[in-house]
Amino acid sequence: MIQILVVEDEPRLRADLVDYLSMRGFAVRGADSAARFHALLQDALPDVVLMDVGLPDGDGFDLTAKLRANHDCGIIMLTAHGGSDARIRGFESGADIYLVKHSPLKEIEAAIVSLCRRLNRTAAPAARPSAWSLDPRRWTILSPEGHSVTLTASELAFLNMLMRQDGEPCGRAELATAVARPQTSFDDRHLDAVVSRLRKKIEAETGEKSPIRAAYGVGYAFSAPAQVLEI
Repeated sequence: MIQILVVEDEPRLRADLVDYLSMRGFAVRGADSAARFHALLQDALPDVVLMDVGLPDGDGFDLTAKLRANHDCGIIMLTAHGGSDARIRGFESGADIYLVKHSPLKEIEAAIVSLCRRLNRTAAPAARPSAWSLDPRRWTILSPEGHSVTLTASELAFLNMLMRQDGEPCGRAELATAVARPQTSFDDRHLDAVVSRLRKKIEAETGEKSPIRAAYGVGYAFSAPAQVLEI
């Protein structure tokens, strides 16, 4: 199984990356600082490192240069700076791929798989989970392990929209419109309440981690393989 180390000090982005890539079958660890990065590096050398440029106690370019000098793992730099000077510096530091922060998660996954092929690592993660299935006719969602969860109308509408996005985030306004019932007021707080209850229900009734994740600054996404059964 491909080992990934995510070095990112922004908690929500780090959590999104760790959760999504874990759901996609990679073995993922997260570090929020240069110190934590060095500690995890001593435990096990990853196949690929996702490296943030700006860390509270270190410079991502310097960390990349030192990592490249001592190890042959793949390095993908993530940064808010998309200018050519920053990209050139990233490549000069030894990065294999340079991506702007908040690139689509599927694009980051594709970059990891492509890089692993070039490095002769296992090209795809081992033992990816089977798909979650939504059955609108029976108002249920079925986990990969075969556990069924009965849904309310709001939960069904929410998942029906989310699970058709192929892992991409869906905006809060879109989701709120889909979930709102006629003649009722509905806002962001109501949407978050629906999501919170649904996550707890899925985890309690399936014993599996909920694949519903918050997409920072956008809305929500379904971070596992999914299918919607047609009525």
